[in-house]
Amino acid sequence: MPFPEHVFKHTPALKNLITPPDVSEMRFGRDRFAELDEQAKAESWPPGWRMDHDAREANRQQVLSDRWSQDLWVFAYGSLIWDPAVYVEEYRRGVLSGWQRSFCMRLESGRGTHAQPGLMAALDQGGHCDGVVFRIAADRVDAETAFMWNREMFSGSYCPVFLEVVTPQGPVEALVFVMNCDNRRYVPDLSMEASAQIIAVAEGGLGSNFDYLKSLVRHLDELRIEDDRMKNLLALAERHRG
Repeated sequence: MPFPEHVFKHTPALKNLITPPDVSEMRFGRDRFAELDEQAKAESWPPGWRMDHDAREANRQQVLSDRWSQDLWVFAYGSLIWDPAVYVEEYRRGVLSGWQRSFCMRLESGRGTHAQPGLMAALDQGGHCDGVVFRIAADRVDAETAFMWNREMFSGSYCPVFLEVVTPQGPVEALVFVMNCDNRRYVPDLSMEASAQIIAVAEGGLGSNFDYLKSLVRHLDELRIEDDRMKNLLALAERHRG
C-alpha cells in the first residue's frame, strides 16, 4: 500500500522513491533473530554479535520514556530514507550539524564476514549530514519504534539520541541513531584510502561491500542529496577493484 499523498507535501520528488512499509524486508520481528541465531551457532560467530532482546527493549523504553504521547521525528541518512519500514505521516529534507556519514562500522555479516569484515555507513562526529526527517504519528510510536529498534539496535552499535535537525519548514528535535563509539564494531580514524581498500574486496551472504556503497551513492543521487565524500570513496573503491 503506497503512502498517502499528504506524506510528501513538502517533498514531492521523493514520492515514488520510498518503499512502503508493508513490502519492506526491513520490517521484521523476533523470527528473523531466531534464524540468525541458528546461523551464528552453525558458523561459530563470536559472542556479542547481537544485542540481547531484553536489553534492546529496555533501551527503547528509556530513550522514549517521555515521548509516547507525542509525534516522533526521526532523522535518516542512509537506507532509512528510502526504506523506513515504518508508517510515516510526513517527510522533510533536513540537515544535521556536527555529524557526517562515515564508513566507520565494522560489517561482519551481510556484505562482510567475521573472517574478512567489510564496512558500513554510520554517523560519526564532525561536519554535517544532508538527509531527511520523517514524522511518526503519536498513536503509532510504540508499535513502529519496536520495528525500528529491531533494525537499528540489532547489534547495539548505535546510540539513539535526540538532536536538532534544520528543515526548510523549521527546526525539529529528531531521534538520531549515531555511532556508539564504545562499541567493538567502531573503527575510527580510517583514512579514505584504507576504507576503500576494505570495501573493494569484502563480501558476504548478501553480496559485495562495494555494491552496498554503490547503492548508497546511487540512492543519494536519486534523492538529490549531496555527499561528495561518499562519491570520492566510491571512486577510490572502484580503482582498487581494478
